[in-house]
Amino acid sequence: MSTELSEAAWFKSRRSSPSQDCVEVAFLGSGLVGVRDSKNPTGPALVFTPTEWDSFVAGIASGELDRP
Repeated sequence: MSTELSEAAWFKSRRSSPSQDCVEVAFLGSGLVGVRDSKNPTGPALVFTPTEWDSFVAGIASGELDRP
């Protein structure tokens, strides 16, 4: 799957520190969600379907992805 990311509006969480050590997210067309490393904005990005993104966010909210 190839998704155009040049026009994406990337943002970081409000809870992020001012440093560049964060991930950035962009809501793309067709409900897709892009994720990239803020230290390398021209590097590769991951693109998730709406179902994948919803599962990821639900896992975070439930603590499923917390370190043991």
